[in-house]
Amino acid sequence: MVNRTSITEFLILGFPEFPELQLPLFTLFLLLYLMAVLGNLLVICIVCADQHLHIPMYFFLTNLSALDICSLTSTVPKMLAILGAKNQKISFVGCILQTYCYMMCASTEFILLTAMAYDRYVAICNPLRYLNIMNKRVCALLAAASWITGLLESLPHAIIASQFPFCDSNVINHFFCEIAALVRLSCSDTSIIQTMNYILGIFIIFLPFLLTLTSYMFIISTVLKIRSSKGKSKAFSTCSSHLTVILLAYGTIIGVYMHPGSMDTADPNKLPITVYIVTLPLLNPLIYSLRSKELKVALKKAISMTH
Repeated sequence: MVNRTSITEFLILGFPEFPELQLPLFTLFLLLYLMAVLGNLLVICIVCADQHLHIPMYFFLTNLSALDICSLTSTVPKMLAILGAKNQKISFVGCILQTYCYMMCASTEFILLTAMAYDRYVAICNPLRYLNIMNKRVCALLAAASWITGLLESLPHAIIASQFPFCDSNVINHFFCEIAALVRLSCSDTSIIQTMNYILGIFIIFLPFLLTLTSYMFIISTVLKIRSSKGKSKAFSTCSSHLTVILLAYGTIIGVYMHPGSMDTADPNKLPITVYIVTLPLLNPLIYSLRSKELKVALKKAISMTH
């Protein structure tokens, strides 16, 4: 038996189910990681460099891109070390810190997506007052509130997880220090963190989802009143990128964490979490750049200036 005080490190298994695919998985995730980081950095650079993109929608998009880079960097490098160098060890403090960073990024993302939904609501339902309502101060406050809430919301989870007695094993059957994987290792009563998971899930996931849904109900109602088909198409096109990202993010996170027994199940849900951590940050800049004419024009301008 190993008590919590004697544990100084954890062993992260990664993907032991596929021993013959370690190198291909390393190559795949390395490419996805580099593409996602470069794609999000490109979005940030283009928006910062082009004065025409200094509007609320792209301000929130740069925050989302920065958040995606943070989320990727907190988890993927360790996964690559496990797959490529067989470096499965992580210190106790490092593990708790990784848990905190992952949860912080996830929490911040949902609140930030809600702020982006409100921005789309104002743009479509109150277009004449858009610049007055979504001024620089309001945008800065919404973005700051998203980040601060994420930072504070994740803190209780990390503190409680750091106090768990890990009596049976220090082997984590996952590719990073995920909160549910840590809960499964603890030999103490983990009902408090499971209860906290659902309560905070209501405020961080379901409440933002309801606010986002309400915004889109008003948006759809307003768009349907537009008589011209061209006007309707233009209005919907400004929301389609954001709506796609919302469906992917909420669908994955609710499916993984917000069902009964999600903390206790022996199945660590690696595939959907991998999609959420690696694929979504890669898709976000692609979805927005493909749907946004302004971003495509700015990208072409930037490319032409390099030649």
